[in-house]
Amino acid sequence: MDSGKSDGGGFSGPAGWLARPAGWWAWAVLGIVLGAAALRIVYRVPDGGMDNAIVVRAAESWLDGRSPYADRHFLYLPGAVLAAVPQAVFPGVARVLVPVGVVGALASGWFCALRIHGVAWGSRFAVLGLLGLVLGFAPFVHLVELGNWTVASALALPVALLCVCRGRWGVAGAVIGVAVAVKPLLVPVLLLFVFARKWRALGMAVLVPVVVSVLAALVLPDPGAFFTRTLPFLLRGEDRFVRLYEASPAAVLPRVGVPALVASLLAGVGACAGVWCAWRRWLAGGPAAGRVVEVAVALMLAAFLVSRPSYDHYLLVVLPLLLAGALGVASVVRVPWFWVALVPQVPGFVWVGVEALPQRAFKDAFTLCVLAGVVFWWCAVHPRAVGELSAVPSRRLGGHLSADLTAG
Repeated sequence: MDSGKSDGGGFSGPAGWLARPAGWWAWAVLGIVLGAAALRIVYRVPDGGMDNAIVVRAAESWLDGRSPYADRHFLYLPGAVLAAVPQAVFPGVARVLVPVGVVGALASGWFCALRIHGVAWGSRFAVLGLLGLVLGFAPFVHLVELGNWTVASALALPVALLCVCRGRWGVAGAVIGVAVAVKPLLVPVLLLFVFARKWRALGMAVLVPVVVSVLAALVLPDPGAFFTRTLPFLLRGEDRFVRLYEASPAAVLPRVGVPALVASLLAGVGACAGVWCAWRRWLAGGPAAGRVVEVAVALMLAAFLVSRPSYDHYLLVVLPLLLAGALGVASVVRVPWFWVALVPQVPGFVWVGVEALPQRAFKDAFTLCVLAGVVFWWCAVHPRAVGELSAVPSRRLGGHLSADLTAG
């Protein structure tokens, strides 16, 4: 037997120690921390969060016979209006269920990300990693405070990629489609289906939100307002309130004197480079876990560079997927600049001159741009030989993770 092996499901060294089962006390600490994160918002925020309240008000407008798109801050597809109706009807219940649901969805997304990389749910790494996200990554708490529906994408993407690793492309497409029907944040991931030439799964991912949106639009008083009000707002990004929080280079660079056209071109070039790097990484092949995660993350980060708006909590859609692969011998998490990118998001970190609200977006832009650069570089230079080393043995899913992605 290899002396370097541990009982951590095939991991060795420190990774083997982290892969061992966590004790009951670790789970108790995790439960207390997660519960405190949710209950804090329950007592402080009466409507489940500022962003959630926007969607609920849209549902209330529809129930009153008015257009939900009269509020220009409602940036969701018609399906979100109907999805928010229960909250509009039972607002007291939403005050508790929304924070608890957001925390639960983020935790579930983390555990799904672990299974993609073959890490057991009950491992020490599972507990410590989630504790690190809650206590060491400020956007986690921000998302819970806001009740933003980005949480649907933060859960759907790991679930979909786990299905892909198991060869269930059709199910993955349906999961992505449901998330897009609520909030179109995961649209860039559709390129993953194009890269893999999974046309049926791509059709499912497109058909689900189209059908849901059309059916929902039939009962809205002014569904065309999405194209006449909301879409132009998203393309222009001219709202002063929203601009305070936008992290994309196209929004931040003009605030330091860069012409808006130049800033948009730079962001566009970065996004195109990200898509090219994702395509290069797909061609490099390798085990399914590293391959689909890195491609999907690169595509999402490319979109975040040009998205208007683009917020710090969007990173929760991609960061857990990367962190969950940290035990692999070849992981982007082991690049020092990966951690440099996350430093501004550590609670309590003070960046002199950019702590006030109008400058807060500069910290988020730094994290987004550096993280995107690291992931793009990794995808571009990641050779197939290194990719083969990134496979993580698993007692239950190892066969699935190393399977050819053309299956299914």
